[in-house]
Amino acid sequence: MFSFFKKKEPSSINLEENIEYDYTDVLPIAEFFKNETGVTFDKQVSILQNKVTTFCKQREIYSFRELLKLIKSDKDLKQALIDYLTTNETFFYREFKQIKELVKLVKQANRNVSILCAPSATGEEPYGIAIALLEAGVSQNSFHITGIDINSDATQKATAAIYNERNIRNLSQSILENYFLKENSRYILKDIVKSQVTFKVINLFDPDFKNIGKFDFIFSRNMFIYFDKETKIRAKKILEDLRKNPNQEIFFGHADLF
Repeated sequence: MFSFFKKKEPSSINLEENIEYDYTDVLPIAEFFKNETGVTFDKQVSILQNKVTTFCKQREIYSFRELLKLIKSDKDLKQALIDYLTTNETFFYREFKQIKELVKLVKQANRNVSILCAPSATGEEPYGIAIALLEAGVSQNSFHITGIDINSDATQKATAAIYNERNIRNLSQSILENYFLKENSRYILKDIVKSQVTFKVINLFDPDFKNIGKFDFIFSRNMFIYFDKETKIRAKKILEDLRKNPNQEIFFGHADLF
């Protein structure tokens, strides 16, 4: 009688043992990631599987199926996955010949110009462009650069603008003295350069990306190497539509083959 008031004994079953961990089929994750960002892992499936498995285990997500369900509804988790899977290895004055060409065009324009840098990674490219323009005597009031990237961690580092010797290895001593403050082994960018660049975390393939505005010059180097042919064509059209002058060529990286 009144047995339902009795305290139930704790179950001896370990619920964790009943969870079925499934990190086998990563292709739906790869497909979702490609649709969202354009980045393809067609030739790196095993690498992707290992990285996504680690990502799941760190967050106690027991299967790729569960992860896929979560990232479709959780924007923060989706951004965390994007940050985890996208790389941002770069340095100042990379492929400097193109930057010199841009400086020449900006000086010829003899007016205020807007420049888009996509992707901006950890900031070396847009800041490098700003330094080159300042070094050429272009007024601070004559240009502004917008740097965009899908990786929020990289964008935070770009905003902080603190670099190591590997990042600045192509810069001369005079440039380092004029535009950086050295603190131990770190190089901290001065405000005279930082003020010329605005960073945004944004996806090229978002429907509202076109609202970012129009630009006089567009740099998009070493982004297309992560796309398949169809996605490259799509991305190229999106960038072309952002040009103020439809005849102005976009600065692509040497590895961005079409």
